[in-house]
Amino acid sequence: MGPPSSSGFYLSRVVALLLAALAAALLLALAVLAALYGHCARVPDDASFPPGKPEPPRTPKPGPTLEPEVAATPRNWRPPGPWDQLRLPPWLVPLHYELELWPRLRPDELSAPALRFTGRVNITVLCTVATARLLLHSLFLDCESAEVRGPLSPDAGDASVGRVPVDEVWFALDMQYMVLELSEALQPGDRYELQLSFSGPVYQDTREGLFLNLYTDQGERRALLASQMEPTFARNVFPCFDEPSLKATFNITMIHHPHYVALSNMPKLGQSEKKDVNGSTWTVTTFHTTPHMPTYLAAFAVCDYEHVSRTERGKEIRIWARKDAIADGSTDFALNITGPIFSFLEDLFNISYPLPKTDIIALPTFDNRAMENWGLLMFDESLLLLQANDKLTEKKTVISYIVSHEIGHQWFGNLVTMNWWNNIWLNEGFASYFEFGIINYFNPKLPTNEIFFFNTLRGVLREDHALVFRAVSMKVENFTETNEINELFDLFTYNKGASLARMLSSFLNEKIFISALKSYLETFSYSNAEQDDLWRHFQMAIDDQSKILLPAKVKSIMDSWTHQSGFPVITLNVSTGVMKQEPFYLGKVKNQTLLTHNDTWIVPILWIKNGTTQSLVWLDKSNKVFPEMQVSDSDHDWVILNLNMTGYYRVNYDKLGWKKLNQQLEKDPKAIPVIQRLQLVDDAFSLSKNNYIEIETALDLTKYLAEEDEIIVWHTVLVNLVTRDLVSDMNNHDIYPLLKKYLLKRLISIWNTYSTIIRENVTALQDDYLALISLEKLFGTACLLGLEDCLQLSRELFRNWMNHPENEIPYPIKNAILCYGIALGNEKEWDFLLNIYNNKTKEDERIQLAYAMSCSKDPWILNRYMEYAITTSPFTFNETNIIETVAATEVGRYVAKDFLINNWQAVSERYGTQSLVTLLYVIGRTISTDLQISELQQFCSNMLEEHQRLTVQAKLQTIKNENLKNKERSARIAAWLRKNT
Repeated sequence: MGPPSSSGFYLSRVVALLLAALAAALLLALAVLAALYGHCARVPDDASFPPGKPEPPRTPKPGPTLEPEVAATPRNWRPPGPWDQLRLPPWLVPLHYELELWPRLRPDELSAPALRFTGRVNITVLCTVATARLLLHSLFLDCESAEVRGPLSPDAGDASVGRVPVDEVWFALDMQYMVLELSEALQPGDRYELQLSFSGPVYQDTREGLFLNLYTDQGERRALLASQMEPTFARNVFPCFDEPSLKATFNITMIHHPHYVALSNMPKLGQSEKKDVNGSTWTVTTFHTTPHMPTYLAAFAVCDYEHVSRTERGKEIRIWARKDAIADGSTDFALNITGPIFSFLEDLFNISYPLPKTDIIALPTFDNRAMENWGLLMFDESLLLLQANDKLTEKKTVISYIVSHEIGHQWFGNLVTMNWWNNIWLNEGFASYFEFGIINYFNPKLPTNEIFFFNTLRGVLREDHALVFRAVSMKVENFTETNEINELFDLFTYNKGASLARMLSSFLNEKIFISALKSYLETFSYSNAEQDDLWRHFQMAIDDQSKILLPAKVKSIMDSWTHQSGFPVITLNVSTGVMKQEPFYLGKVKNQTLLTHNDTWIVPILWIKNGTTQSLVWLDKSNKVFPEMQVSDSDHDWVILNLNMTGYYRVNYDKLGWKKLNQQLEKDPKAIPVIQRLQLVDDAFSLSKNNYIEIETALDLTKYLAEEDEIIVWHTVLVNLVTRDLVSDMNNHDIYPLLKKYLLKRLISIWNTYSTIIRENVTALQDDYLALISLEKLFGTACLLGLEDCLQLSRELFRNWMNHPENEIPYPIKNAILCYGIALGNEKEWDFLLNIYNNKTKEDERIQLAYAMSCSKDPWILNRYMEYAITTSPFTFNETNIIETVAATEVGRYVAKDFLINNWQAVSERYGTQSLVTLLYVIGRTISTDLQISELQQFCSNMLEEHQRLTVQAKLQTIKNENLKNKERSARIAAWLRKNT
């Protein structure tokens, strides 16, 4: 906003007197408020000058120097100004931080209710626009003092450096700013130093900013401190310019109890001691200067940990963990893979890792996350530590992928950082993509395409659609609040970003792809980049060769994918060779494309014909003819688009195209690669569910399954066919016996293979990642369909574990065996599991057991279970809502409903009023008539407030409509099964 208008206006005397009286009353009110609330912020008359426009210098006020006033100023107490904008004004550029933090953590005071820290930061800044108002980020910090020194001169000593008086300090909480009001303007081209002292809270219930972990090690209760700054939590730890493009160097000092070790981004520079006001001795640890980096990569830890180490190319790598974990070798796997991954990426990009060391710390609680802080990577210990009994889990592969992801960030994110959060996918998408290249290099036998589908592509294709309104690359101007930045860390940033990077690599070649990335990383090292910068370097790589020809510039191709939501459905008519594209909608209706979506994608089509890879083609408009893809009804040709599922789209065919594929599957399924069999099943069921093709077309693809010996394909079939909706409908249709007969006939071969392995040599599965992630669905479905051998094996494994606890149930099928062990057992089995539950401390294990106990078929046991949940200690059954867990089962639905009649008040007190609303949705999940809705509403009338009743009514109506559609689908499935059984 510009300066106030100079045009005059007229006030009558009466109006003037009224305004004067109002002004006097307002001043009196403000005086009272100031007395009640302490110092109130003074906002100058010229507060609303526009960002970038120089403010006239102020004349320093005479008199003694005073400490600045500090206050938090609500939005309605201040005029509009730069503090209302999400982005910092460009008036100051940070160059260097001298940061000291002193958390008051003591090993003998772990139960202190409110741990705090103090700190000091001196920030060297370059002024680019004359201003007497300084904005930087700060949230939930108390400012103890604020000074501004300068202008600085490289040759002058401290004594000759002047000071710019700070009139006051106030906080604009909405946009999380600290505002310093100066008595005179800083001048462009000069450097200054902001000197700030502050204090703040150490967080215990969230892993943001500086936070506390309490844990047990060597039988003792212990604590550590760690930090999480990404994306916008550095401002919770120290006042700073908390945007990714404002890189600076850091000198970090940690003051800590001598019992602990302090870690940061860089190696330790020195150590000394200091005494506090009580005479207690503290250790002062200083660290070497960091490279230029954003605030979100600054990292600290204070812990009583031990470490293991190795050297890779002259640089030390240390894994820090609980002493118990070091002693039992749980860190060895991570230590052994970390160095080679660094070396692989150094060689791939021909850019050395620039820091002299790498510390990796395993945190007891980090919300199942990991963070790539330069030089001090942090992991939830469940994602880093591999224990001896983890051999039969997918954990080894998961740790490999996550370590690879975070090390990939040392180049994508740390060395080259996106300019702002709207392009966070440049960090996360490429780090996610290179996970697979790294693991494939070290484990070339792993089926990379199938794993990428399972881990990355499958999930995001289920969530993405034309109306999701979530592009990978967002416009900066679309962001208005800080919490919108946090929401970017989702499936679209990670999974869609990785999928688009993979697609880009697939239509170029590996040499061009890596060459472009090398150029990009070299050009923007220690700096920031936009998405267009990346496309420019890819275009340069394309222009330097003549083999790869593209239908448009790289920017045009890739912007069509990153700047719009959703993905296309590619439909090929094999009779005519006509290919078309249309946006994918959830529950497509006729003419929807014309009404709501006019954009097209530039689509790379890799394809095979009769098992032979064909030349890449492009669909760069809404439809196009490809004569080479034509197939006649009389020949045996078949065509599959989207080779290896490298394209981010789904594929549909005309009736002849699907018929040819069915014929080939029944004749010789192995002629179609595994990844394409996965694709055919997943695309067909998704397209049928959303009205692009008939459900019968998808079901036809399952006829060959007796010949299918790849468990990942079986997993994909069962996930799509044996859904929760279908299982719920099994009691209302004759579908169960039909499905049982149809599937068991085809499933018996794959069942025999894996049940034999489970019985005779279960350790053979430890390196079969696809089996480890697929077995639970196979076993669960076999038991659900009443396969006697599955039920018998469940009894055997459960009872063997009961009688000999050292004989653990194999992890890949543990959920299914626990559930059916309880379902097939009685009170004895249930009480045994309850005892195991009471002796477990890990939350994930307790949740697993809590769900298993709800599998009982005995109403009185389920009723007793719910009684326990609402009457025992609040720390028992606290991991999940037990009433909801019981209600989610077929028997439990009726038991839970009856239980609520007499106990709804106790349930509300135990789990909250909102839990009653959720429970009604669970209980009513199969309703299909208005009468059933009325009955449920009458049932809950005494339990809910009026607004909750209205919400429940609307939700139940939606559930009813969905169930009616599902019943139609189930009826068609039943009819198809009758015909084909």
